[in-house]
Amino acid sequence: MGENTKKIVTGSYEETVKEGEKFGKTLKKGDVVAFRGGLGTGKTAFITGVVSGAGLEKAEVSSPTFAILNEYIGEDINIYHFDMYRISGERSLESTGFFDCDFKDGIALIEWSENIEEFLPKGTISVTMNMTGENEREITITGGENNADSGN
Repeated sequence: MGENTKKIVTGSYEETVKEGEKFGKTLKKGDVVAFRGGLGTGKTAFITGVVSGAGLEKAEVSSPTFAILNEYIGEDINIYHFDMYRISGERSLESTGFFDCDFKDGIALIEWSENIEEFLPKGTISVTMNMTGENEREITITGGENNADSGN
């Protein structure tokens, strides 16, 4: 693991949400977070915590599989939650509005980011989620200023 990589293990849905909240508190406007991990690895649970930790406590978070983009509008920050599961290639990505979003006023959370890897901006934070047991998840966060030293 590099110096800017943090590994977290959670044992329940609630713990995954709580770790997402901690991570969400480290994010700032302009951050782009690329999520990787298969179905059922806890991405939506973690993102639920991220949205709350970033200051949008009452947002109803759901995976935007069919909508492709859910926007959570807060007083101080907006969160753009993309699901790129069905996206492949630049033309397909263009139809999502991804290139039209100005992330400077918010945070972009991108599920299935591996489908648009070449279009992710420089400095994108990576969150990789793996199922290690029925309720256990291993979360690896790479990049971002605060991840490596936020030891709790």
